[in-house]
Amino acid sequence: MKLYETLAADIASQIAQGVIREGEKIPSVRQTSQHHNLSVSTVIRAFLLLESQGLIESRPQSGYFVRRKPNVQASTVADEPPAPAAMARGATLDTSEFVLTTLRSIKQGSVPLGSPYPDPASFPWARLNQYANALGRRVGQMGMTADLPPGNPELIRQIARRHLENGLSVDAGEIIVTTGATEALNLCLQAVAPPGSVIAVESPTYYALLQAIERMRMHVVEIETDPAHGINLEALERAIVEKGVAACMVMPNFQNPLGFQMSDERKRAMVEMLARHDVPVIENDVYHELYYGDVHPTSLKNYDTRGLVLHCNSFSKTLSPANRIGWALPGRYRAQVEKLKFLNTLNTPALPQLAIAEYLKNDGYDYHLRKVRKTYAQQANIMASAVRRFFPPGTSVSTPAGGYLLWVNLPDGVRALELYARAQERGISVGAGNIFATGDAFQHCIRLNYSYPWTAEVEAAVRTLGLLAEELTNCTPRKKANL
Repeated sequence: MKLYETLAADIASQIAQGVIREGEKIPSVRQTSQHHNLSVSTVIRAFLLLESQGLIESRPQSGYFVRRKPNVQASTVADEPPAPAAMARGATLDTSEFVLTTLRSIKQGSVPLGSPYPDPASFPWARLNQYANALGRRVGQMGMTADLPPGNPELIRQIARRHLENGLSVDAGEIIVTTGATEALNLCLQAVAPPGSVIAVESPTYYALLQAIERMRMHVVEIETDPAHGINLEALERAIVEKGVAACMVMPNFQNPLGFQMSDERKRAMVEMLARHDVPVIENDVYHELYYGDVHPTSLKNYDTRGLVLHCNSFSKTLSPANRIGWALPGRYRAQVEKLKFLNTLNTPALPQLAIAEYLKNDGYDYHLRKVRKTYAQQANIMASAVRRFFPPGTSVSTPAGGYLLWVNLPDGVRALELYARAQERGISVGAGNIFATGDAFQHCIRLNYSYPWTAEVEAAVRTLGLLAEELTNCTPRKKANL
């Protein structure tokens, strides 16, 4: 190809990919000549070729623009690439790709029953943005040192105060602010165990914990977990003795995906048992504030006297997921976690820290939480009732004590990945149980998000899921309905 043809092909490719969209101006002849180290005459020939192909048009005294397609209004031009196809049935499950595919489909309009995040409409965005805008200039004058670990002093003070209000007196000097709870969990895992270590987790468990263990070249041992009472402590102690477990990662309050809350007695027993074996435990407590009862739950940290509980938390599930502000109370591992924070990400941006600190100090966080808890508790009952109504016989559901996630056990004939694929084709996302364990123990389970308002669309989606599940069972189909 000649130089002008090559240039024309490159620009045409960018137009086809949507890098340069319809109606947008392309770089001028002079700019293109300079950037591509081509003569002006070569660029002009390329532009003329594109114009003859109907891809661009010249506007007097304005330059060249990407030509709009005939009979297509600007408002109908897609802002996003096409929705990804559903996962091929029978393909090997890649958890990261599965989660990304689900999130992309939600972004592009699928019903978000498979989302791991709460309904964004429940957060006080306007108030937080007001604080962020007002604080922006002052943060800019602070310089980089304002962001350094352990975090903003005022936010740390507010976090310590919040723990005290919830019945846990903590040393503010132990708190390390992180970029969300995920970073806190990862830093704590790095701090307590080297590569090759054995880490015990609940089964099923939050898939990000399994990914973190694998990424750090550690080995996981999954401990059976009761959907009402939590991890089997006897099985955990056997694993510690027989398999040399170096640390545990658990979620005792409103566990993702089962939704249970461990009793205070079992929490105390777990901490005491781990202390006897000198085994640290990383506590993921991100749903702590989303309880449905009259009293907030305790944490494992409440029963820790030896610094073996590394408590991880965040505001992402209750206040602002976009700001990605979390924290860790790492106990005896505080120095290692702070050093790892500095080495891994250096800092956590100061502006989100300050905005949340101002909100906690001046606004009605408790009032906001009471509204969210009431809403989630109501929607949990509605979602569970809908599943019992629309899904085939043999289906059972969890009874979450907090959070916003419902665990559904399907009849043996229904495989979660098959249901997921069929639901994706109909614009409905679900969380397949396969991603919450390393094996196939939960291939007949799905996780549903009930934080979004119960609308006709959501009800229709749950009904469709039930009909799809029924198609995959051996039971007699009920009356057919249009999907």
